[in-house]
Amino acid sequence: MKKYFFALLLLGLAQLSFAQKATGWDELDAYHSVMAATFHPAEEGNLKPLMERSAELAEKAKVLKASAIPEKYQKDGVKTSIKLLAKESKAIDKFVKTKPADAELTKAITSLHDRFHQVMEECMH
Repeated sequence: MKKYFFALLLLGLAQLSFAQKATGWDELDAYHSVMAATFHPAEEGNLKPLMERSAELAEKAKVLKASAIPEKYQKDGVKTSIKLLAKESKAIDKFVKTKPADAELTKAITSLHDRFHQVMEECMH
């Protein structure tokens, strides 16, 4: 029984991982890659990846904003949310350079992560 449960768990995780990576929009996937590499460590108290990659996060957001939105994602709110994502990504890069307290930086990356999820939700609905 344990082997069966473990196999199902692995299968579910594999499907979840695949679903979150391949959107068919290269610029969105590139942004997601950097967001994941900065946000998830921050959730565990490790802000070093964010401090090292905040400029990259801002640049990926800028490229995403300038990219053509694939037809399947041309839905209400997507363009506006991406503009906000780019603005907020640039702001967090500037904020990182002020060397804020860890709690403030964690709050900022969490807010940016929430904005990213807003973009994803609008794309999928």
